[in-house]
Amino acid sequence: MTNAKPKAEGRRDDEAPDGGWGWVLVGALFVSTSLVFGLMRSLGVFFVEFVQYFEESAQAISWISSTGLAAQQFFSPLGTALCNAYDTRVVVMTGGCLAGLGFILASQATSLVHLYLTMGVISGLGWGLVFTPMVATVMANFTRRRSLVLGVGFSSIGLSSFAFNPLFQLLVETYAWRGALLILGGLSLNIVACGALIRPRRRSKAPAKVDPESSLSCAAVLRRVSSYLELSLLVDRPYVTYTLGITLLNVGYFVPYFHLVAHSRQAGFSEYQAAFVMSAAGATDILGRVVSGWFADLGHFRLIHLLTVSTTLAGLFIMLLPVSSLCGSYAALMAISLLYGFCSGALTSLVFAVVPLIVGVERMMGALGLLQLIESSAGLLGTPLSGWWRGEAVLSHCCLSG
Repeated sequence: MTNAKPKAEGRRDDEAPDGGWGWVLVGALFVSTSLVFGLMRSLGVFFVEFVQYFEESAQAISWISSTGLAAQQFFSPLGTALCNAYDTRVVVMTGGCLAGLGFILASQATSLVHLYLTMGVISGLGWGLVFTPMVATVMANFTRRRSLVLGVGFSSIGLSSFAFNPLFQLLVETYAWRGALLILGGLSLNIVACGALIRPRRRSKAPAKVDPESSLSCAAVLRRVSSYLELSLLVDRPYVTYTLGITLLNVGYFVPYFHLVAHSRQAGFSEYQAAFVMSAAGATDILGRVVSGWFADLGHFRLIHLLTVSTTLAGLFIMLLPVSSLCGSYAALMAISLLYGFCSGALTSLVFAVVPLIVGVERMMGALGLLQLIESSAGLLGTPLSGWWRGEAVLSHCCLSG
């Protein structure tokens, strides 16, 4: 009887509770993710306003969201390093303040450069301090239901995209773009409340005593920074192999979301039919995130095998998208789009859930940050490359027809 309590405490320290306060953190992930990626996906409402006000090209305006996405992924290792060095709660709350500050300052912009610096760099830095630490915190609180809770948390991206687009349009019509951005800044500050729900992390080991003179040396500083960033993972073969695979996946992952509507219009369908194809794919994307998380946690198959199947099917359906529209069948295009949306959503939760199986829970924070940084290059290059290839194909077709 005397040993029962210490053993129970040992289990609580070594194993994730799979419930309790962890579900509160899932709610915080749901809200914060919607205020990062859901908001980022809905910024297109402002593009027409920016083009008219600043009298710039659509291409120049599009760099605002691209800069924000790049900053979010580029600063993710910084966010995880700060979490390893200090407290995750403080880092996420600081990120929420920066995200809100970026939009508040953007409401006073007088040039396009101001928007690059505010909505792009400042808000992007805030998002980088929020997303990966929140994901790692939720994953550390679950073991058996890890994939499911990620699917539930990430489903907010699609749900908020549906809600934010009409809401932002209403705000622009009511308060103009400056007032709408000011309201978005206040909305983003809710991330601070999400970060406040994170409980301070208990250190597994007491900090070692450090000689003040040796800690000031350049080598000691570099070793400490390297440990916070988990740079040793870059020579870990399983992690590097997995990261390169996800990076290649990321090259084509966002392409259909950018070109599916234009492809549907080119195939001869109306603008409403083309828009509905995209909305339907987004709906099955939400379903795929939750269903894949639930099925993965049943334990019938290994996560890496489920990720492989989901990735293969997503790639197959991307190749079938142009084929389905060759016959002019709207039903075929809709069916392939629905299947692609489900598979692309299904693999999202699995990509993150596999990481702790490779590096362990202790190194998961840094591993997720480095993964975000490395895959960002593929995400940014994939869409422009696909647009260039599409332009070259159209040009070749015109030359052959001429």
